[in-house]
Amino acid sequence: MERVFDCDVLVIGGGIVGLSTAYAITRAAPGTRVTVLEKEPGPARHQTGRNSGVIHSGVYYRPGSLKARYAVRGAAEMVKFCAEYGIDHAVTGKLIVATDRAELPRLHALVQRGRENGIPVRELGGGQIQEYEPEVRGLAAIHVGTTGICDYGAVARRLAQASGAEVRYGAEVHRVDRRPGLGVAVRTRAGDVLRARVMVNCGGLHCDGIARLTGDDPGMRIVPFRGEYYELARPELVRGLVYPVPDPAFPFLGVHLTRGIDGGVHVGPNAVPALAREGYGWGVVRPRELGATLAWPGSWHMARRHWRYGAGELRRSLSRSAFTTAVRRLLPAVTEDDLVAAPAGVRAQAVLADGTLVDDFLIKEGAHAVHVLNAPSPAATASLPIGREVGRRALAMLAAAD
Repeated sequence: MERVFDCDVLVIGGGIVGLSTAYAITRAAPGTRVTVLEKEPGPARHQTGRNSGVIHSGVYYRPGSLKARYAVRGAAEMVKFCAEYGIDHAVTGKLIVATDRAELPRLHALVQRGRENGIPVRELGGGQIQEYEPEVRGLAAIHVGTTGICDYGAVARRLAQASGAEVRYGAEVHRVDRRPGLGVAVRTRAGDVLRARVMVNCGGLHCDGIARLTGDDPGMRIVPFRGEYYELARPELVRGLVYPVPDPAFPFLGVHLTRGIDGGVHVGPNAVPALAREGYGWGVVRPRELGATLAWPGSWHMARRHWRYGAGELRRSLSRSAFTTAVRRLLPAVTEDDLVAAPAGVRAQAVLADGTLVDDFLIKEGAHAVHVLNAPSPAATASLPIGREVGRRALAMLAAAD
């Protein structure tokens, strides 16, 4: 008896990576039936819709890594996509500023890395910084011309429309039943059952749990880090995008200043452990999710290794004065009163059992399933190439099943 499928590919997660995957599949193989399940009432409600809106150049990422390749390619494609569909965007360029002598070797290493990744980078002395940002001070800086900004929520909505996929909102995955040779059946909390030949897991903050529901060991856990932002009450202090020199030991970029597409300037984020997968404030605690994080050995190994860094982030979270001090290293004119609290985001950071923070995009396959297990920043920038790669794998599975 021929098995009846509701769709060929079932994508779990209606963030920018899931919707980009649906878009890539229908572009590469027209006629492929794709359904997207998203538990929220609309797309892009978590990482996609709560980031700083930056189109990253790819200057930070290790040459040859997926992050480097996909960010460089993705930045150009994102600008083109926004132009094609009339989505607000701008290629503004950005400054990365060294404020301490100890940062100068790291700044120079970024110049080399940028050139290896094929990105045009201009080196600036301290006196040249004011050409770009009159209020910013530093010992030296680099200007990266290909960085931009856009509205990623609008990009996600357009991907959903342009893909032709059926997108079901308010559809939270409850169970997954996979049978070799027979595909995957997914039951939602509302009791709906969808049968697919291939499942794609783009669950973001919940991707490890979905992998385990499917019966695959992801080999990592998502440890949620909340990024807290402020809005600058005097946006005229900043013309564009200003970043500190990042610490290469961490996949976080440090507190930066970002003039968004709406003209407002965001300051942040810091990175503190969230007490829930969607813990957008200290008051949001989900004991089961927190317990799962604490039960993962990698959480403790990471904490032991990086407690000093974590203590600094925690201090800036709990003290506006400490946060202001961090910002004033770049922007001396800023005062505590200039910082107005803005909505936070949560980064879905994959951590291995030994405490290693996964530094690259991570995509794994199981029977009838493709799992995207680490896709934090710059995943929005890189979403079109990521979607093509995930879509390629899903289509290869479909072809193998025929």
